[in-house]
Amino acid sequence: MVELKLKVNEKGQILIPKVLREKYNIEEGKFILAELREEGILLKSRPTPEEILKRLQEHVSKLKKMGIKGPKIGELKKIYLEMEFEEEKP
Repeated sequence: MVELKLKVNEKGQILIPKVLREKYNIEEGKFILAELREEGILLKSRPTPEEILKRLQEHVSKLKKMGIKGPKIGELKKIYLEMEFEEEKP
C-alpha cells in the first residue's frame, strides 16, 4: 500500500496530487464522496450521470448475452423490498 503525506492548510483543506486526480477522474467542479470509516476518511470519485448510464447499458447487454431477461413494466408493481427480508412462518 502506498501512503502519501499531505499537508492540511489553515482552512482545513488538502491538495490532492495531480497524478491521483487524473487516475481517479477528480476534476475541478466535480463532487467527490467522503466515506467515514473507523480507520479514517475514504475519498471516492463520484460517477457522472452519463457514466452511470453507460455502466447500466453495459450491464443490461451482459445480461441479454447470458439469456437473462428482466421484469416487464408493471410486473413488480406489488413487490416491495421488505418482502425479500421477511421470514417464512411455519
